[in-house]
Amino acid sequence: MTTATRAAALPVPLQEDATIIGLVGLAHAASHFGHLLLPPLFPVFMTEFGLSYSQLGLLMSTFFVVSGIGQASAGFVVDKIGARPMLFAALALFVLASGLASMVTGYSGLLGVAAIAGLANATFHPVDFTILNQRVSAPRLGYAFSAHGLTGNLGWAAAPVFFATISGLAGWRTAYLAAAGLYLGVLLILFLHRDKLSTQAVVHTADSPPEHSMAFMKLPVVWWCFAFFLLSTMTLAVIQSFSVSILKAMHGISFESATLTLTAYMLCGAMGMFVGGFVAANSRHSDRVVAMSMASAAVLLALCGTGLFGPTLTMVVLACTGFAVGIGGPSRDMMIKKATPKGATGRVYGLVYSGLDTGFAISPLVFGIFMDRGWYGATLIGAATVLMMSVFAALGVGARTQRNV
Repeated sequence: MTTATRAAALPVPLQEDATIIGLVGLAHAASHFGHLLLPPLFPVFMTEFGLSYSQLGLLMSTFFVVSGIGQASAGFVVDKIGARPMLFAALALFVLASGLASMVTGYSGLLGVAAIAGLANATFHPVDFTILNQRVSAPRLGYAFSAHGLTGNLGWAAAPVFFATISGLAGWRTAYLAAAGLYLGVLLILFLHRDKLSTQAVVHTADSPPEHSMAFMKLPVVWWCFAFFLLSTMTLAVIQSFSVSILKAMHGISFESATLTLTAYMLCGAMGMFVGGFVAANSRHSDRVVAMSMASAAVLLALCGTGLFGPTLTMVVLACTGFAVGIGGPSRDMMIKKATPKGATGRVYGLVYSGLDTGFAISPLVFGIFMDRGWYGATLIGAATVLMMSVFAALGVGARTQRNV
């Protein structure tokens, strides 16, 4: 039986599905850990190399521009050769980026690290979703998407604690060497279980002649999906890149407490993903679940930006924003699945999730200017406004999926 048909054959043992979901989740956690390879040490770089917020924002823009271009292209390669080789190459690049980060001596070195890490990040979403869609049984896909999102948030949550702890004990350069070792360990685990990660390349027969590889780009629903990811991710980029500095500036919160708040946001997001998996598995209207989740998060984030709350309540509400966003995560992935033409999984997920990279690239540049001017509250309110715009994009995806256009 081919891997392309295994997901359709029932019953599939729970252990088999769980193993595949766990391995893909580990890879996704490593990817999201890499998103925060640099931001947790931004305060250190400002002191060590005399950098501005705008320069720090450019580091993240470099990461996500490279990742976005690479991700849109990686989807075609995944469809052609399968997911596993791309996954191993990505992890090897993260090992290289972490090792180089331990040796940088200035801003140009950091830009190089950002570019290599961005290239490493480029393959993960088309790889992950190709494996999940081909190897996990259909009734468990909602839970698979939940676990996928949850592990991603855990990767985000682990990075600030990892770098803050090790840099505090042994210096920031040692922290990056430890990160390289961490990626080597993940690569070894996935290599040892490589049989669970194999996928079928897209094969056309005489009865089903190949459609042009770019035909899916004519579908308006694909671009509505892209717009949703771009807008919703711009908000997430603000929280990841600037929330620690905003909490310090607006409320005098210590660096350690502000960093823990960012970790709490990610952990609450992971809990939201867990709950959202059950919602996604039992809801026929994925777009509406996503819209309600994002609207709730936008309101909470805007309240944080008003400055009306004290330090403690602001930290609590910001963490709750992560829970609201997390609930919509699995439904978001199910929404994209419903909009994806058959046989174009890698290409569609590559293009759509490049919207995520585009949002991460644009947001630090735009809101970095806000931060340099001391508009800390306006930064949060602006991020909330953009997140509310993503609500309309999600509803647009749902409407066009129902019309099959």
